[in-house]
Amino acid sequence: MTSDQEEIRTLVDNWILWRDAGDWERFRTVWHPAGRVMATWFQGTGDEFIEVSRQGWEKGVSILHSHGGSTIDVAGDRATAQTKMTIAQRAEVDGVVSDVVCTGRFFDFLVKRDGRWSLVLRQPIYERDRIDPVEPGAVVRLDSGLLAEFPSAYRHLAYLQTRIGYRVKKDMPGTTGPRTEALYALGRDWLSGKASEGLKEWS
Repeated sequence: MTSDQEEIRTLVDNWILWRDAGDWERFRTVWHPAGRVMATWFQGTGDEFIEVSRQGWEKGVSILHSHGGSTIDVAGDRATAQTKMTIAQRAEVDGVVSDVVCTGRFFDFLVKRDGRWSLVLRQPIYERDRIDPVEPGAVVRLDSGLLAEFPSAYRHLAYLQTRIGYRVKKDMPGTTGPRTEALYALGRDWLSGKASEGLKEWS
């Protein structure tokens, strides 16, 4: 692994550690000034994401992340990283405290300025999820109509987030499909220098 790849992997790890610990000032350092994040429940700038995450933290919203392996491509002062991840969220769902676990990948776009890598875009790719009651023997009965409104890759995560008041984006990339292929194409354009640093092509 090159020094650039090591620095990027450290940044990726710091993202989850600082975000999940509520260390907002250090969390801010991973973002490019024009950095953006796309998630089921939020799409906006890094600064906006920090603020809404902080507000949720103070209200007791419980979202945790973990990482697995990474593949990192570097082309000069630009890079992309794909990292296996798990999102775990706990909340009351239709009267039953439940855990949703969603597995997938973080697809990150990064740039190096003044000797430091920072995040320009974080786009999760959602692959599979499930919901389980926290209390053994409890049963959570989901509204099948609402559940069917969301893509299968993050259906239960979207259901939980909708129930607690979030408006969920319904066209996030999954394991395959046009949205995922478009993301891969944007990644290739980013590495070749064709995509603009603001990545306004992606929304």
